[in-house]
Amino acid sequence: MATRKSAPKVDVGDALRRFSEQFKGLNPNDPSVWPAVPRYLLSVAVTALVLVALWFAWLTNSNDELEAERAKEVTLRADYQKKVAQAANLDLLKKQREQAQQYVTLLEKQLPSKAEMDALLSDINQAGLGRSLQFELFRPGQVAVRDYYAELPIAVRVSGKYHDMGAFVADVANLSRIVTLNNLSITPQKDGALTMDATARTYRYLDEEEQATQRRTAASGAKKK
Repeated sequence: MATRKSAPKVDVGDALRRFSEQFKGLNPNDPSVWPAVPRYLLSVAVTALVLVALWFAWLTNSNDELEAERAKEVTLRADYQKKVAQAANLDLLKKQREQAQQYVTLLEKQLPSKAEMDALLSDINQAGLGRSLQFELFRPGQVAVRDYYAELPIAVRVSGKYHDMGAFVADVANLSRIVTLNNLSITPQKDGALTMDATARTYRYLDEEEQATQRRTAASGAKKK
């Protein structure tokens, strides 16, 4: 009859002693010469620290992205609500646009054309003469061309009575074309009359050729930028 061999006994205390002895006298400046157990444990610890650091870095970036997306959501919601309100008021906005266009058309009709400027200058002169004012100066200046219109300044000096000057200013304001009086200055004379210096400004719309020139100038300026 065969006899059963007994398993070899393991000395736990001796194993623990040998395990702990591997951690004695370790050189922290050269882990490569450490025994196997400390070296493997150090590798596992470093790997764990790297993974934890990467994990927290990923979480930080994810949190920044989340906050950015939340801010973007708020902006998009506000933009959406604004556009919904505009869509709801679309008919009203179209009506207001038509009214604005009609108003612009009305103002354009008050601007003389290039050919009508001489007649307008004559109307200003007649307004003064009709109020018994004496023109001492009536000198049109240099035309300033703007984007959509041209502006003509006129240096004016008239002399006469106070009430006649007031009536002249009112007559100029009531002309069918737009004329403004700027830089008014009134000085008394020795004979009791008054002298008024002013700059009358009138405006005219640009003809097709001038509008084409302005568009070319604007396009050229945009290309240079």
